[in-house]
Amino acid sequence: MNIQAYEAPLTQWKATVLDYVRSGVPDLTNRQMALLLLIHLDEGPHTIRGVAKVLKVTKPVITRALTRLSELRLARRAPDPKDKRNVFAVATPEGAEFLRKLQHLHLGHA
Repeated sequence: MNIQAYEAPLTQWKATVLDYVRSGVPDLTNRQMALLLLIHLDEGPHTIRGVAKVLKVTKPVITRALTRLSELRLARRAPDPKDKRNVFAVATPEGAEFLRKLQHLHLGHA
């Protein structure tokens, strides 16, 4: 496999990640970022079980990630009004703003 075939996109991604780290916005793990992107960009509702299945991780992994995102107000939990045993991961305005900032960082390197 030739790394040069991927060099331009990887260089762009590196610049975005470096700017992200330097920006002072909350530093998210890849799992937290994947959960945030999924609930903000994909049609919901997003159950903990459903998100875990999409990301191929366990429910406790999603629960921990959602706890951190909730602390940062980037996402929140909401009970399923039809089945109180289910909990939804829900997008927030603060999470949308966080992703707008991230997009701006990325587009600066496009």
